[in-house]
Amino acid sequence: MIENSTLTAVNGIWVGHSSLSSRPTGCSVILTPQGAVAGVDMRGAAPGTRETDLLSPVNTIEHVHAILLTGGSAFGLDAASGVMRWLEEKSYGVRVGPACVPIVPAAVIFDLNVGDHTIRPSAQHGYEACENASTQPVTQGNVGAGSGATIGKIFGPHLAMRGGLGSASLCVNGFTVAALVVCNALGDVINPINGQVMAGARKSKDILELLNIEQEQLKGQTSHALLAGTNTTIGVIATDAQLSKAQATRLAQISHDGLARSIRPVHTPMDGDTMFALATGQSKLTPDMMLLCTITARVTQQAVVNAIAHAKGLRINDQWWPSLQDLIKT
Repeated sequence: MIENSTLTAVNGIWVGHSSLSSRPTGCSVILTPQGAVAGVDMRGAAPGTRETDLLSPVNTIEHVHAILLTGGSAFGLDAASGVMRWLEEKSYGVRVGPACVPIVPAAVIFDLNVGDHTIRPSAQHGYEACENASTQPVTQGNVGAGSGATIGKIFGPHLAMRGGLGSASLCVNGFTVAALVVCNALGDVINPINGQVMAGARKSKDILELLNIEQEQLKGQTSHALLAGTNTTIGVIATDAQLSKAQATRLAQISHDGLARSIRPVHTPMDGDTMFALATGQSKLTPDMMLLCTITARVTQQAVVNAIAHAKGLRINDQWWPSLQDLIKT
């Protein structure tokens, strides 16, 4: 039996991808058909989201039925309609009179600069991701919402490397906490163990020698002319513990600590960094929140590292986005 150390190690969570063949983009769905308590925290200054206000602890709705992570910038939010259709067909949602209304918050990354920008995820791709969803270990790398992800763009996209989708989980004291992250960051990805740059901005578009963005900035190097929202890291924390909406919101907040340990700089004016949290409650346990927060930060940083470790290099026309795997081979 394959050990599952990804988001689907959490009981009550299914994950499915839809990856477009016409260009590197796609969407990923995290299904909780029976409903899960949810929270969200946005730290980037340029988010692209849907149905996030209802996740506030002071608002009425208690459970969501899916989270959608998608490429295609704001256009990609169309894919959430397909997720809703799939859930409605199976009668999952909030019963409102004669209607069953699925609750599907969503967040996007900007990947319109990778290939033909007119091609982006649609409602059909959201539906397809649901059809592909399972409890099997999550496929990582350049798949689903991570298909068109790139990192290290602060000094220009021509110096960038390949981002992707990664996941990690830990089981402690009988409950499981897991993360799934789509890393499309403006900054470098950092090894949280030794603080070294793993992947990110390069010195030249034709070579595999890394800059260190933070060091260059401290020398006075300014960023390339960038548009707000053209980057972004998004993801989901999930646990089988029993949590309130306020506690789920706290986990979403703490997950950004994991991003800060593994991405530098993070939460910039050009990123829309957004993290969701889900609690299925299926373990029936109510763990110590301090412990839960510690585990949350750890699995988040590992999910970022895994996203970069599984990414594959890409060439489109005269643009080259090498991966960590390419760097290791040199």
